[in-house]
Amino acid sequence: MNATILIVEDEARSAKWLKTYLERAGFCAEIAYDGQTGLNIARRINPDLILLDLMLPVLSGTEVCRILRKESDVPIIMLTARGSMEDRINGLDGGADDYIVKPFEPEEVIVRIKAVLRRTMGTMKKKLTCGPISIEEEKETVFIGEQPISLSHVQFAIFLVFIKNPGVVLTRGQIIEQAFDNDFDAYERAIDTHIRRLRKLIHRNGFEPIQTVYGGGYKLVCASL
Repeated sequence: MNATILIVEDEARSAKWLKTYLERAGFCAEIAYDGQTGLNIARRINPDLILLDLMLPVLSGTEVCRILRKESDVPIIMLTARGSMEDRINGLDGGADDYIVKPFEPEEVIVRIKAVLRRTMGTMKKKLTCGPISIEEEKETVFIGEQPISLSHVQFAIFLVFIKNPGVVLTRGQIIEQAFDNDFDAYERAIDTHIRRLRKLIHRNGFEPIQTVYGGGYKLVCASL
């Protein structure tokens, strides 16, 4: 299984231990050691599942879960030393898909991850996000906050490339290759026209998320608009 798991755990030894076992089980794994960093990484890499400790510095696991539930349907398994029934209910009510009490065996975590992924993969409406911008790929819909943005099919295909590569400088050729598999009957400079129109549509409060990198191409900057 090639799914990417984000571990948000402030205890470094436990986080690295989990990462080792996940990678041995065939997963890709990333670590964040506080809630805000976990939230930022989740928005950047769009993991397939998050292992989220309840007690975290900066932002608590409960707060991270609450924020993510407004932006994504990514499966979340809470990890906590607090095993009371009330804590479990609060975690699940807050949007978690499962709840594991510490201490636990790595085999249990692997089994629970696989079970949650089987249950959610087919129905999850995964969003790609960049700051306040979000995309639902299957529906070809784009939102800035709660506001829907109307894009043509070509504009959506181009913008999808940007949001899958936040902060990466993309040449015109790379945009064409990724958006259209090189099946684009126009000169590279035609991309400039589409990007200029995209900028007008997503420009907010004086900020341009799609920025020109002179001599390089374009990049999408994730920031508050």
